[in-house]
Amino acid sequence: MTFKKFSEYLSKLESTSSRLAMTEILSDLFTHAHEDEIGSMCYFLQGRVAPLFEDIEFGIADKFMIRAVATAYGTQESQILSSFKKHGDLGIAAQENYRVSLFGSHAKELSVVEVFNKLKELALVKGTGSQEIKIGLLSEILTNVDALSARFIVRIPLDKLRLGFSEMTILDALSWMISKDKSNRVKLEEAYNVRPDIGSIAEIVKKEGMKGLSHLSATVGAPILPALCQRIPTAEEMIEKMGKVAVEPKYDGERVQLHYAKSKIKNQKSKIDAFSRNLERIESMFPELQKIGDSLRCESVVLDSEVVGLNPKTGAFIPFQETMTRKRKYNISEAVESVPIVFFVFDMLVKDGKDLLSTPFCERRAILEKTIVSGKLLKLSPQILTDDPEKIRQYHDEQRRKGLEGIVVKKWESPYEPGRKGFSWVKLKEEEGKTGKLTDTIDAVVMGYTSGEGKRTEFGIGQMLLGVKKDEPRSDRGEEIVTVSKLGSGTTEEELGILFTMLKKLRVKTMPKEYALVDKIYIPDFWVRPSVVLEIAGDDLTVSGKHGAGIAVRFPRLVKIREDKSVREITTVKELQQMYHNQSRLQREGLHGGQAKI
Repeated sequence: MTFKKFSEYLSKLESTSSRLAMTEILSDLFTHAHEDEIGSMCYFLQGRVAPLFEDIEFGIADKFMIRAVATAYGTQESQILSSFKKHGDLGIAAQENYRVSLFGSHAKELSVVEVFNKLKELALVKGTGSQEIKIGLLSEILTNVDALSARFIVRIPLDKLRLGFSEMTILDALSWMISKDKSNRVKLEEAYNVRPDIGSIAEIVKKEGMKGLSHLSATVGAPILPALCQRIPTAEEMIEKMGKVAVEPKYDGERVQLHYAKSKIKNQKSKIDAFSRNLERIESMFPELQKIGDSLRCESVVLDSEVVGLNPKTGAFIPFQETMTRKRKYNISEAVESVPIVFFVFDMLVKDGKDLLSTPFCERRAILEKTIVSGKLLKLSPQILTDDPEKIRQYHDEQRRKGLEGIVVKKWESPYEPGRKGFSWVKLKEEEGKTGKLTDTIDAVVMGYTSGEGKRTEFGIGQMLLGVKKDEPRSDRGEEIVTVSKLGSGTTEEELGILFTMLKKLRVKTMPKEYALVDKIYIPDFWVRPSVVLEIAGDDLTVSGKHGAGIAVRFPRLVKIREDKSVREITTVKELQQMYHNQSRLQREGLHGGQAKI
């Protein structure tokens, strides 16, 4: 398929906010795609040239792109800048200033795969002279495509494709391609959870159909979506629903999936990968992992863990935000000294080439205990086994006294469920130290913000509009995010500075089509693309006729910026409704507040 034809599909996708229409357009695209190009198309639809977990980024800013477009079309940078200011979109600016070059008018139309390969080559260019090489590559591409194609080619390296759907809609479309309905969606999602590589999944089903997914398994080197926790309000209900359980501490750290493959060649380094919960490669943050082999009795392994920072003087745990400073520090060696860390390992997904996802937790734990050598770098997360609600409460209180978040309760014989918020794992924690009275926090995405008044004007942010995810979006909208609260307090000056830097890069002129209609009283000064996730606490939940979630958080306060979480993991309306129901029931029973049993 030519990139020109592909761009016509992208234009159709851009012009609709109907999820059903998007699915139909994508299904038609995939039906007409060749098996060797469908993977590239899926990566493009994510605005990338590789899976999410591959550390391939373009590193291109607006100023650089203005120069590249001007070079390609033989015009002044000031002219491109003027168009950019007019439209707020460099893709449209490129389309508006499009000119067929002297050679381009006779050139063949580039295919999707040709554009993909050239953009990937561009992303991989590093070092001295890389800017000129990148400009040359972009110019070569832009002078061999039409004006509409130029619009989308410019947006991709800038991470501004703005199509308004997630990989879940792509999975819907793949199901429609195969069977003309959504009957295969569950199996496709299960495969994606084990191998979160949308291009690879698409290639397999295009070539082999659904049967091709049967050989997919968890492997070292490719991340698996982490298992997630559900909420159950009382210890009695946990035992009633789950039976015998393992109870473990819930740490205030960052979830890390560790991959290790011992080198079979003498004096060659072993392969070590570390992935965050949103699939970002983070092994460079932890040079200590080069010694991980000393703590393992195996040839290869995939471990689920939580990394926690330590006070170098006292050995006490430090807050999550301090641990996360490693992400923002260029001098990692300095951070190793100032923020030492330990990985608390609590599960094993693969060992020596064997996929353990379907193995019961009790067996996985036994294998884990024989594999891990607890020391300064890796520690086996402690646990108790019980079917007694009182012991759960006692263990919870003990962890809270230690300064931890709470506990995670796990069904003793459950499989590992990647990407699922099932009732195999349940979390239980209390307010996060910022005087909120909800017994759990909420993960919400920033939808927009006001410029602020008074002292807040110097930080550029007043109030932030927060949203949660609808469980089943209406067919006439895309991946719906609905409002739940405005946040204007509980943030430090440092947090405001970090948030402004993050949000300014995400600003768009119009409301993103992922958002459900917003009541006019909540419309912000600046809309932002859904990306920044905040963990918030609050006094309680109330019914709201104004907020799209139908429920609002009273007196919300920022707990932490969740750089480790993606929009896929934010709280859903269904979860909010369950929290509201639990809150109301506990209040009716006189158990809420200081007298409450958990």
